[in-house]
Amino acid sequence: MSSEITSALMPVTPRPSVVMARGQGSWLWDEDGRRYLDFVQGWAVNSLGHAPPIIRKALADQAGRLLTPSPALHNRPQLELAGELARHSGLERVFFCNSGAEANEGAIKLARKWGRRAARAARSSKVEFPYEIITTHGSFHGRTLATMAASGKEGWDALFPPVMPGFAKVPYGDVDAVARAITDRSVAVMVEPVQGEAGVVVPPDGYLAALRELTQQRNILLIVDEIQTGMGRCGGLFACRQAGVLPDIMTLGKGLGGGVPLAALLSRESVFCFEAGDQGGTFNGNPLMTSVGLAVLRTVSAAGFLPAVSQVAGYLRARLEALAQGLGCPGVRGQGLLLALILPKPVAADVVQLVFDAGLFLNSPRPELLRFMPSLTVTPNEVDAMLEILEPVLSQVLGE
Repeated sequence: MSSEITSALMPVTPRPSVVMARGQGSWLWDEDGRRYLDFVQGWAVNSLGHAPPIIRKALADQAGRLLTPSPALHNRPQLELAGELARHSGLERVFFCNSGAEANEGAIKLARKWGRRAARAARSSKVEFPYEIITTHGSFHGRTLATMAASGKEGWDALFPPVMPGFAKVPYGDVDAVARAITDRSVAVMVEPVQGEAGVVVPPDGYLAALRELTQQRNILLIVDEIQTGMGRCGGLFACRQAGVLPDIMTLGKGLGGGVPLAALLSRESVFCFEAGDQGGTFNGNPLMTSVGLAVLRTVSAAGFLPAVSQVAGYLRARLEALAQGLGCPGVRGQGLLLALILPKPVAADVVQLVFDAGLFLNSPRPELLRFMPSLTVTPNEVDAMLEILEPVLSQVLGE
């Protein structure tokens, strides 16, 4: 591909030189007609795969009726999706936006406003109002200034100084560290059920439940970032609910839109305290996107869908564990269809490039780790096809 074609585009992420033209299910085709097996799926965005009929139909039907009436007016898909998310999650209030970062930004704002109101009502706080949110090392909550400050991604604190204050970092999986970090300034704990960008890090059993108990005891909020883990990715509709935890605030994105820009901020009724003008956005909750979200939610929550996801996830994990054992890799970690293969040396970038050249798209968030995020509709045959490409490449690279 000529560099002239890409010269106007800001190179904010490394990309292969090919241009993708179409997708179907677990497969992508470039403009030269070459096919690629996709186990990244837009970083867990395409929950139902590329161009599924149910999403194409939702977009076409809604585009023929109404694109957006204005966020100042109701529309039917928005109302129906909000109602179904509330029913499935147990959280009574829903706000729609366009990205996970925007949803997490809204969660930060809502928690801080709730803290100010709670302090004024109690009239006993030693500070003007609590505003500090406890997050974890290695966490990823988005790329706005506030969500970058909330994230525990190494090196981000030096990118765009000054860093927004109000975030205390503790080790992931350590409830005692959270307890020690709580002060009069604390208003919430914000956590991912599984840390995706950190390398698919799974916390100890009972971690979320212990955080829920601690935050209730200390009268602060629990915010669960389900941007990557929600919508069936970890085997249940929401990973925190799989753990038996109802948070005060939850954020959704990625798989909720199934490939279109859609995210959501959910909260308990008792926590919701936004007033008119506190939160909004030009495209938020438009019927074109929420009609797709409704189709995705109804598909993923239908009887039999998530058990099938768990079955193929178990097959993928078993095949990866066998591969790891055969090649001397340290192991496999993750949950559901968010898995990682840990390599014995930092060669993941080389592996990703070589398998891409062979027709497989994988992701490496860490130099020693490969991440697998196929669509929730991936088949065992496609898992086998992926391993047919990956295994000889790994054997070659690890044997060098």
